[in-house]
Amino acid sequence: MKLYTNIQGEGDPLVFLHSGLQTGSSDFQKHAEHFSKSFKVIRPDLRGHGNSFSGDFTNYFEDAGEDLKETLDGLKLDSVHIAASSLGSLAALSFACKYPECVKSLTISGIQAVKPKKWSDMHRQEVDHQRKLLREEAFVQYFNQLHNTNWRELIYLSREENWYPFYLTKALPGIGVPTLYLAGEQNGPEVKAAHLFSGYDHIHTAVLPFAGHLVHNDQPEWYINLLERFLSEFEEY
Repeated sequence: MKLYTNIQGEGDPLVFLHSGLQTGSSDFQKHAEHFSKSFKVIRPDLRGHGNSFSGDFTNYFEDAGEDLKETLDGLKLDSVHIAASSLGSLAALSFACKYPECVKSLTISGIQAVKPKKWSDMHRQEVDHQRKLLREEAFVQYFNQLHNTNWRELIYLSREENWYPFYLTKALPGIGVPTLYLAGEQNGPEVKAAHLFSGYDHIHTAVLPFAGHLVHNDQPEWYINLLERFLSEFEEY
């Protein structure tokens, strides 16, 4: 499916893929404003978010990669830079695994490289947290306003313990495209991923202090500076 997309600026295409339950317009706002001065900034709503309507989440991550391909084909873009967070990073990996020739660079954050030993406990705690949030009126109202889709289905997607696509995160080193991996120091499994990925010549890694899972939100200035430095390695910048 073609994704609802926000576009601003001119230049080499830079795609920002939002985190789960956000949208192309609600996430990466400061970053888009900054980079639109030099890039064509593209911010799609992922499948089931915002204005990208879909009731089919059967093969969510595979479909998310295909959605991005169809969207970029519609925009007549052969190759792009991608910067993504959390769920957006998983969609980016799905796309890059299948279409590496379409990716000039990847900037990834908010993912785990390997399944933690305490994954079952972590998952149980997250599901309990989600249930509590769904009982909070302010939480529900906010996402009702943000999405024109049944956003609750996105939460239900992660109710199964084996929902997380570790096969995609494990595949990152083998994709072979220039990559910047960012982690917040407050998220242990993601810091571990940074150490694992740092052994590859084509992957730059950085652990940002005073940041957690959503590095781009917790430290937007540092995120922008690191992404700008990374993109400066490419002639199109």
